[in-house]
Amino acid sequence: MSENPQVLISGFADEGPVDKKAESQLTMLAALGLSYYSLRFVDAGQGTKNVMKLTQREIARLRKLHGEFGVQVSSIGSPIGKVKLLDIDDGSANAYVPFDKYLKNDVQRAVDLAGKFETRLIRGFSFYHPRGEDPDDYVEEAADRLIKIAEVCRRGGAIFGLEVEANLIGQNGRLLQKLNKLVDHPNLCLIFDGGNLSSQNFTSVQTVAEYRAMKAGIGWMHIKDYKIDHKLTWQGHVDEERLKNFVPADQGDSGHEEILRDFRVRIPALARKLKKQGIPGVFLDLEPHLKGGGQFGGFSGVDGFGVALRALLNLLDYVEIGYNLTNYDDIARQKET
Repeated sequence: MSENPQVLISGFADEGPVDKKAESQLTMLAALGLSYYSLRFVDAGQGTKNVMKLTQREIARLRKLHGEFGVQVSSIGSPIGKVKLLDIDDGSANAYVPFDKYLKNDVQRAVDLAGKFETRLIRGFSFYHPRGEDPDDYVEEAADRLIKIAEVCRRGGAIFGLEVEANLIGQNGRLLQKLNKLVDHPNLCLIFDGGNLSSQNFTSVQTVAEYRAMKAGIGWMHIKDYKIDHKLTWQGHVDEERLKNFVPADQGDSGHEEILRDFRVRIPALARKLKKQGIPGVFLDLEPHLKGGGQFGGFSGVDGFGVALRALLNLLDYVEIGYNLTNYDDIARQKET
């Protein structure tokens, strides 16, 4: 009997503790048996801030804590790409930053942080098109910028993961795969997130179709799920009212069972490819939002994070995907050094 394909479990630990303190996040991970997390918001001694704003002192303290807790960073949870593509007043509060400046400062900063935290992966996005306009009209312009981002990542030994998310140009699997084909760069891949599709009123059938459209480019997955409230009419963008209906991965409308059964077949080859790039395996990254979400983050509470983890592991058992909460090979290497 062949062994089940294996994934690595990670999570956005800032969704757990209310205080977002580094020690609280790492304690939660340790209690749940997790040794990987995506670093996004954290209080590393000087107040809660996004990873992009950490000082050298905070970085050094976090690295020390990682060693003490036996925890590693799976990805930098950056907000790269959550800015306007064009300097146009479209009634939104989204920021615009001149791209050359953005590339030199923000993108390079994310790559530098990946190096400091010894991860190859950077989570990012596909830019905001003018609100109310067709995102398909802006795919080529966004792809031109993403090629340059991927090049900065290549020079710094990082991989840019492009997450599917509402309101952005890459708001569904079809558009994200269009971007991926145009960029066609080894340092860019796609991140599937079912909850980011079903929160746009995609049914499970539609969400599975969007997954299939983008699956050739997927490098890792975010795991969140969403229960569609049909009283909320789809207006073309996600607002705060919609961000209250996230549920564990086995309870929503994202079609995770069918998607993971299909993804199961791809895991071995993808894991081999990722390991050649210096990535330990295929990550499923929990981002549950069980107590609410927002444009730049979400909250589940320590209890909710535990519920979300158990739901995911139960689902993986059901579809016969093996999983590691801890990469024992990496821990052994750390002890040797």
